[in-house]
Amino acid sequence: MKPIVSIVIPFYNCSYVDQAIRSALNQTYPNTEVIVVDDGSTKELERLTPFMNRITYIKKENGGTATAVNAGIKRSSGEYIAWLSSDDHFHKQKVEKQLDYMITKGAKASFHNYDYINKDNETLLPFVGKRFSNAEEIYRTITRINPINGCSVMVHRDVYKEIGYFSPHLKFTQDYEMWCRMLMKGYVIYYLDEVLLKYRSHPDSGTSKHPDQMKREVSAIRHHYHHQIYQYAVQHSDKLKRIKF
Repeated sequence: MKPIVSIVIPFYNCSYVDQAIRSALNQTYPNTEVIVVDDGSTKELERLTPFMNRITYIKKENGGTATAVNAGIKRSSGEYIAWLSSDDHFHKQKVEKQLDYMITKGAKASFHNYDYINKDNETLLPFVGKRFSNAEEIYRTITRINPINGCSVMVHRDVYKEIGYFSPHLKFTQDYEMWCRMLMKGYVIYYLDEVLLKYRSHPDSGTSKHPDQMKREVSAIRHHYHHQIYQYAVQHSDKLKRIKF
């Protein structure tokens, strides 16, 4: 039997949520579950109505993206878990292609590239993410920037069982901290060189509205993790170079 893939969609007052849900439900891979976590929304709730008989709906008090994603992961039954922001959407073959890639590579975690779109779904920048050819490049890059779009990631459940969930103390960079934790523990995050995500730029996004807080969080993550990740990369350099994407 094909493994179940859970798609967790955290939702807070987002007018694009119906597009996100539709993209998750319309995957070519047949064995998926879609979990929408309502993080205390006060508007746009009517956009969920057409999908309620096809999704798992979780209502919680507002606590931020990390708490919503964590609630979805804990409720999920999938062997593999993906996360989709309510203002973005997946390519219809995202799950099928990414899961096949992970099984072929024996990967516990992976990510892929994405297009940058506007509020009207028009592509502003195609294939915008950084591209990688081996695992060492991931380790070297993440000590400078976060090259991994959170909604491009798929992770095997075992990873969360070992290293825990997203940090609720980080409101905007919880994904960056998670990737650092994974890499520090030796979980290579494999790169799939395909665009399987549309990542939306709009004025109401957290990235647009809270740049200063994001910078403070990034600085704290770097201070805590980057020396350890750099040391790991140095010690395992030959092995990481041999892991090709």
